[in-house]
Amino acid sequence: MLAPVLIFGYNRPQLFARMAASLKANVNFENHKVFAFIDGPKTAADSNLVSETILEARKLTDNVTVADKNQGLAASIINGVTEIINTFGRAIVIEDDLILHPLFLNFMDFYLDNFEKDSNILSICGFGLKIKRPSDYKSDIYLARRASSWGWGTWADRWNKIDWNVTRFAEIKDSRKLQKEFNRGGSDMFSMLNDYMTGRNNSWAIRFCFHQFLNGYYSVHPFKSLVINDGYNQYATNCRQKYNRFKTDFLNEKETPALCTLPELQPEPLIDSQLRKYHSVSRRIYSKIRRILNI
Repeated sequence: MLAPVLIFGYNRPQLFARMAASLKANVNFENHKVFAFIDGPKTAADSNLVSETILEARKLTDNVTVADKNQGLAASIINGVTEIINTFGRAIVIEDDLILHPLFLNFMDFYLDNFEKDSNILSICGFGLKIKRPSDYKSDIYLARRASSWGWGTWADRWNKIDWNVTRFAEIKDSRKLQKEFNRGGSDMFSMLNDYMTGRNNSWAIRFCFHQFLNGYYSVHPFKSLVINDGYNQYATNCRQKYNRFKTDFLNEKETPALCTLPELQPEPLIDSQLRKYHSVSRRIYSKIRRILNI
């Protein structure tokens, strides 16, 4: 059974329509069940945009769930994925600000099949950062300590074990050693988790990544990304800026990802080092300056 595709949207009908067009252009799209979850408006001013987004969602699928009130992205994703993944055993998750390569679904389906029994893998991600492939590295995919929330998939047996209440937070809060280890996935990891615990953000993704860290899981990513994030604009909920520090090489539409079984895929230190640079203190400061100046 192919993984169902779960789409999460809110008040950006134009972005939703653009994402939907790229999804429908995917090879094998018609063989996937599609479920859309649209969050309720925060204010009366959002109502028209939410209504327009619902209309776009209904053009794509009959399986549209509309929240009675605004839940926020975290609750929308946690509740929506939990509902569907327990029926199908796996799920592919995308948000309304993504543009997908025509072979995105093929890539996700292939690796959800091939890594299903690999207890080291928490998720398959269609997004890959722009990094240099080591000269002796043979694969078109790599392992990362940090999952991406931009077009990803997982399995029910792993999703259902996530502790969304973060009951083990005290362990890392009181241990500089654990904080340092967690931050090997990026210098912002512990600070984001701490911000969640103190009410300064409501991120589901940092809790997902903390679960990944605690269990020694990895996520699978392509060197050539099959996803572009189009959400860095004034309508974005979490990324209202023009500059995007997450550079990527998007797979050309004429290119085909090399799909192959790789039971011996291992973490690569040179790749790990490059990934950390994207989340380094210096890059984050530069990004913050760009955001403040709106450039």
